[in-house]
Amino acid sequence: MPRIVFVQPDGSSQEIDALAGDSVMSTATSNLVPGIIGDCGGGLSCATCHVYVAKDWIDVVGRREGDEDEMLEMTSEESNECSRLSCQILVDASVDGLVLNVPASQE
Repeated sequence: MPRIVFVQPDGSSQEIDALAGDSVMSTATSNLVPGIIGDCGGGLSCATCHVYVAKDWIDVVGRREGDEDEMLEMTSEESNECSRLSCQILVDASVDGLVLNVPASQE
């Protein structure tokens, strides 16, 4: 079972066992990870599941593009080259150990 690490703005972290095939957002919300809201339920229409992918993981999960890139222009915290919407990252064996930094705000 792949493990995902969510790092909060204060440096605390939460490591969660994720189910293959789920989105990172659904993994976070079902495990009550603070700061991952997912208002739209993963419909790529709210940007409240914004995360910063650790630089050594960005090539594994891929870079944002298309509609996701547009949505990341509307986040409350500034996006950067490692920003992704966690609803667009699917869990599989390749993301075992994935480290994601949660922004200070999603609203």
